[in-house]
Amino acid sequence: ADEQKPAPEGSVEAWGRSPENPVGGWYGLKKRLRGRFGVYVPPVLEALGLAEVEHGARNNRMRAI
Repeated sequence: ADEQKPAPEGSVEAWGRSPENPVGGWYGLKKRLRGRFGVYVPPVLEALGLAEVEHGARNNRMRAI
């Protein structure tokens, strides 16, 4: 996601920036780190069996299990 724009509602990116997440919204406070979170978290959740990730050429989707 673009650092200068708000993250789409309901996205992994929005959760990472939210003060409601378990670490209190730390993610997204530093410039140039915002887009990285949304890239790495879905595969980790998939490996842990907590989410299903659709692996398409573009715009992969994630669904909680």
